[in-house]
Amino acid sequence: MYCPKCGKQVDDSAVFCPFCRAQLKATDVSGKADAPMLFTSNYVPGFRIDKVLGMVYGITVRSRGLGGNIIAGLRTLGGGEIKEYSEMATQARQQALDRLTQHAQSLGANAVISVMFDSTEIGNTMDEIIAFGTAVIISPLAESQQFVRLS
Repeated sequence: MYCPKCGKQVDDSAVFCPFCRAQLKATDVSGKADAPMLFTSNYVPGFRIDKVLGMVYGITVRSRGLGGNIIAGLRTLGGGEIKEYSEMATQARQQALDRLTQHAQSLGANAVISVMFDSTEIGNTMDEIIAFGTAVIISPLAESQQFVRLS
């Protein structure tokens, strides 16, 4: 599939474009969404957590090829950003998020809260990137419950 925002080719299972971060698949809170919504917070304002389904994660291990390492090594001589590594890191995080989303979807979640990343260097040439969070089922609060009046 191609991203409608930047036009680059992306994996058919991607929820977000790894290049421009545009959302590729619609989500909602009805449980009929293509993919669960992702939140870094522990709660979702205006929604209640109806059921906690458990921890979900997505993992990828990446390594820059020999050619990429040589080019990046040459760029370090001049200083500044090494775009090859920045792009690789962005794509790895996106792949970990996509896999987290698939894991949550397989459990029937319509949202994932407390989404975070972690990474670990494996040897000198590989990095493991993991996205993790808590899969939940959420539903909108009744309008009367959304606003609390403080007196």
